[in-house]
This record gives sequence, C-alpha cells and structure tokens, in this order.
Amino acid sequence: MKKENELLTKDIRQLIIQIAIPSSIGMFFNTMYNVVDTFYVGQISTTAISALSYSFMVFFLLLSVSFGLSSAITAYVGGALGKHKRAMAQIYVSNGIGLLFFISLFFSIMSFLLLESIFTLMGASDEVLQIALDYTYIIIIGILPMLLGLGANAVLIARGDTKSYRNILIIGFVLNLILDPLFIYGYGFIPAFGVQGVAIATVLIQFITCVYIISKLYQTGLFDIKLFFKKLPNLRAYKHLSIQAIPSSLNMFLMSFGSIITIYFVTFYGVKSVAAFGIGYRVEQIILLPMLGLNTAVMSIVSNNFGAKNFARIHEVINKALKYGYIMSAIGVVLIVLFGKYVIMIFDNDSEVIDTAYIYIIFESLIFFAFITLFISVSTLQGIKKPFMLPFIAVYRQILMPLILFTLVVKVYDLPIEYLWVSMLIIIYSAAIYLKIYTNKQLALLEVK
Repeated sequence: MKKENELLTKDIRQLIIQIAIPSSIGMFFNTMYNVVDTFYVGQISTTAISALSYSFMVFFLLLSVSFGLSSAITAYVGGALGKHKRAMAQIYVSNGIGLLFFISLFFSIMSFLLLESIFTLMGASDEVLQIALDYTYIIIIGILPMLLGLGANAVLIARGDTKSYRNILIIGFVLNLILDPLFIYGYGFIPAFGVQGVAIATVLIQFITCVYIISKLYQTGLFDIKLFFKKLPNLRAYKHLSIQAIPSSLNMFLMSFGSIITIYFVTFYGVKSVAAFGIGYRVEQIILLPMLGLNTAVMSIVSNNFGAKNFARIHEVINKALKYGYIMSAIGVVLIVLFGKYVIMIFDNDSEVIDTAYIYIIFESLIFFAFITLFISVSTLQGIKKPFMLPFIAVYRQILMPLILFTLVVKVYDLPIEYLWVSMLIIIYSAAIYLKIYTNKQLALLEVK
C-alpha cells in the first residue's frame, strides 16, 4: 500500500523520474528489439524491409483494442487505489484481463481470415505481399500472450511499477539478439527460416514475457484467481471498462488506419520509399522513447490523484511533464540532425533509401514538440476518464486531413515525397494545439464540480 500512497503524496518531480525512467528504458529496449529485427531483415533484402513495414502497420492495428483496454484498466484500477478501495481494484483487474483474453482470440481469428485482403488494400503485391504474409501469419500466434501481458502491465502501471516491464523487455531484447540469427540462418538441427525466423523468435519471447508479467501481477495480490473464475464477467465492470476503452481503442485504431493511409500514399513513390519510411519510423521511435515514458508517468499519477480528487497535483504533473518533454524534444532535434543519417545507414546501404529516410526524420523531429503535447493531453484525458474526444481528434489527424492533403500532394499536384512530411507537420501541430485547449477545459469543469 505504501507505493500506492506515494502516488498521492510524493514529490511530483521524483515520481516522474521514478516512473518515467524505467518505462523509457523498457521502451528503449523494446524499440531496440524492433531495430534488431529490422537490421537482420535488412541483411536479407530491401524488399523484405518493405514487407516488414506493411506487417508492422497491421500489427499495430490489431493492438489498438488492447491499448485502449489497457488504458482503461490503468485508469479504473488507479482510481480505485486512489480511493483506497482495493476490492474494487481487484474486480477491475480480473474482468479487464478476462476481457482481453476473449478479445485477443477474436482478433487473432479475424486476422488469419482477412490478412491478405488488408495487405492488398494497402498496396502490397508480388514478392512484398508474400513475405509480409509469411511473417505476419506467424506473428498473429503471439497476439494472445502479448495482449494478456499488456493487460497485466496496465495494473502494474496503476501502482506506479514500471520496473517489472522494463526488466522483461531487457531480457526480451537479449533473447532476440540470440534467436533472430539462429532462426533466420539456422544452426545444427534448426533449419533456416529466413524472414519467418524473426516472427518465430518474437512469438517465443511474447510467451515468456506474458508468463513473467502475470506472475508479477499475481504477487501484488490484485489478481484474485477465485474472483477471476467465479465472478467473471462482472457486467458493471465490463460496462465501465468498455466505456473508457472504446474511445481510446478507437483512437488507436484510427491511428493505425492512418498509418495504413500514409504507407498507401508512400507506396506511390516506390518500394525504396516504403523501406525508407519503415526505417525512418523506427529511428524516430528511438528518440521519442523518453517522451513515451513521461506519458506512462502522467497516466499513473493522474489516475490515482483523480480518484483522490487532488486536482492541484494533476495540474502540477501536467506542467512538469510538458516542461521535461519540450526539453527532450529539443535534444531530439539535435540528435536527429547530427546522427540520424549514420543510424539509418546501419539498416540499408542504398543511397536513395538513406536520403529519403533522413529527410523524413528531419521533418518528424520538428514535430516532436507537438507529439509531446498530444501524448500528455491524451494521458491526462485517459487518467481523468474523459477520453471521448480522442477518436474525433484521431479522425482529423489520421483520416480526414491526410486523405485531403496527401491526395493533393500525390495525385493532384504530383509533388515530391517531402511534401507528405510537410503535410504531417501541419496536421499534427493543429491537432496538438486543439487537444491541449480541450484538456484544460475538461480539467476546469471537473474542478467546478
């Protein structure tokens, strides 16, 4: 209980450091995990990297529901702990994990049935399509353990524990370094699986991660096995979690769909541009990691203090997180400009791919300041259980404006690919400014009540 009380009383700066740093380290190793995959796939061919880019966008689409439900679990468990209602927290934990189990089964089955059609709609064809299918059909097997692990981790985040997930992500990264080349090239009695070997390694590591995180959850005492089997489902808990999760999931789903729209328009510039986009996206994620750690800290602290009705601390965590985020953004711009091209060259030696990816990450680095504003606003709205505006922002940012501006760039005026990146900058900054204003108004309304 001591750790739960810390979220209500401890110095905000110390809490942000305590929660954000382990989270950022974990995300760093998770991203490096993906970088290792990209590196080894890049050794196979540029076509293989292009195929992996398609797969990543669809996989993110499949995870959208789990991210929304995980946010709902964190918000409700954190709120219950902030009110010192442990039994209520246990109900949300058990029902949240159960709901994730059924959802993961449903989406796994649907993915197997619709995957080829989705890739085709995205513009994949011929060898790229086949490689993407071979890889993703295996990855789908790991959706169940991945979603259960994310759900269990959502509870740990509600308690301010980001170290457990960090630890298993580091272990996963080390295992991936070993298993990727082992399954790609084969050794002894293990045959060479090529790109499929990367997927096999990922699935094995997801099962290991799931077992570890659920064991850590069980140690908290919040996951009651008897409650899980005897009182599942609790319709009231399902209703609360669903109301909170649907806007957040829809937000993530639309973001995923927006990525598909983006890669569709990038496809018009050729396979090398798709490969460059995939590589640039991963490099960009490395720089964004500390900011995502802030995102986790804000969600954890805000949800607990919202339960305790401590609005002064909510404002304090928002302001400090934004301050730290803007400083990180400025550092990120400098790092991208100075070292971005050298990082890209690790994954591909094609000059056209390198130049396209570098220009992309230069533009993206300028958007970091808008990203941090969006991240903190989204986490705040989720923490105070007011995520209902998020899908509308996502429609604007991921669907409506990209379809308008990207169509003008690609099909109407036939402009260079750089104009796609300029369009992204305009879209994201306008969305960030509006959402920040909206978040401030929601907090003001809650304080009046």
